[in-house]
Amino acid sequence: MTLIIENCAIATVSGPEHASGHLVIEGEYLTAVGAGPAPRHDNASYVDASGCLATPGLVNTHHHLYQWATRGLAQDETLFGWLKALYPIWARIDYETVHAAAAAGLGWLARTGCTTSSDHHYVFPRDGGDLLAAEIEAARAIGLRFHPTRGSMDRGVSDGGLPPDSVVEDLDTILSACADAIAKYHDPAPNSMLRIGIAPCSPFSVSSRLMTESAALARQHRVRLHTHLAETLDEEEFCLATHGCTPAEYADSLGWLADDVWMAHGVHLSESAIKRFAETGTGTAHCPSSNARLGAGLAPVKALLRSGAPVGLGVDGAASQESGMMVEELRQAMYASRLRAGTSDPAVSLNARDALYLGTMGGARNLGRQDEIGSLEPGKLADIALWRLDGLGHADIADPVAALVFGPPAPLKLLLVGGRPVVADDALSNADERALASAARAANRKLTEAT
Repeated sequence: MTLIIENCAIATVSGPEHASGHLVIEGEYLTAVGAGPAPRHDNASYVDASGCLATPGLVNTHHHLYQWATRGLAQDETLFGWLKALYPIWARIDYETVHAAAAAGLGWLARTGCTTSSDHHYVFPRDGGDLLAAEIEAARAIGLRFHPTRGSMDRGVSDGGLPPDSVVEDLDTILSACADAIAKYHDPAPNSMLRIGIAPCSPFSVSSRLMTESAALARQHRVRLHTHLAETLDEEEFCLATHGCTPAEYADSLGWLADDVWMAHGVHLSESAIKRFAETGTGTAHCPSSNARLGAGLAPVKALLRSGAPVGLGVDGAASQESGMMVEELRQAMYASRLRAGTSDPAVSLNARDALYLGTMGGARNLGRQDEIGSLEPGKLADIALWRLDGLGHADIADPVAALVFGPPAPLKLLLVGGRPVVADDALSNADERALASAARAANRKLTEAT
């Protein structure tokens, strides 16, 4: 089947922009991108995208989907206090609540321009059921390309960690579950809709042995590694007291700075750490809204980009960033960079096109998929967001990329994943939004009203 989108502005990210151009999609792949009208094709379907901007689908590189069922809690806590307040609630999650939360969170990501999402699930209560399967089934239903990571915690309060002992697992259980998840779900094909990663939670909730053995297992199976790192000053103080070094130095000592790794946050990175990230090709998932919500700080994103290190965006868990809109993170990243630099000078802070790069190609690099997604090029997968910019909120901004990034969240005319519609005319194509909202409310009540 051939689908042709025409008469739209196009931001390819990888190459020239077009004020009015066309895209040709054959099956799952883009076969042509160019200026002006498309050549006529027999038996093709045409989409008149006048007033729209086409971009690559947005790539979310850090999330905790189960948290969609616990939004709005611990509103004034910093990270450690927020975690202590929520861990007892999360200890009650099960297949039903995780499926409802993941479906709602992924549905909202799709409605806000995301075509590929990772997830970091690290809470596995005893008798909770197959929680990884719960979110994988949700992603299949919504239609997004999905990169769930099998997370873990093995260092509870009794071992000097932060989480309660009721939500940690032993090392052998974790490694066996990770290996099983890879064998059951991981698809390394270039057009894959599902890839698994391995993701011990954080320096304050896992042992050094779990970090090193997880890395060995991931490299044995050629899957990617993910964890939280350098998110807060509390974490830095914990690592200095426990390991005698900064979080980045600790990760480096364990073989966790490498081109098959991406870290969440990277707020508190020194110049030497930034240099090491660049030297090793270590990625960062920048989560500006979550960092602001928890008061974690302003990440050195422009410095990481200048160094050549991969940087993408993440919405982070919905309990620390209740909006959960990938398109909003473009603007938030730009604003946070300018606040950190104290200037809007693009030499030292982000501009609109930098922000779009982070949300597309930067995220693709984090996930190791820069040859498949992240830009609009012939031969790449047809993961495309078609934004309406002809309404009241955007119509008077002449630069369409600036309209998308500086303006309010734009509605979607169309969102394609591998050429298949996931959103059409600002509504989900594969799920009932009212049903998703109802299930999410029920999951919230089940978790927060339990005694």
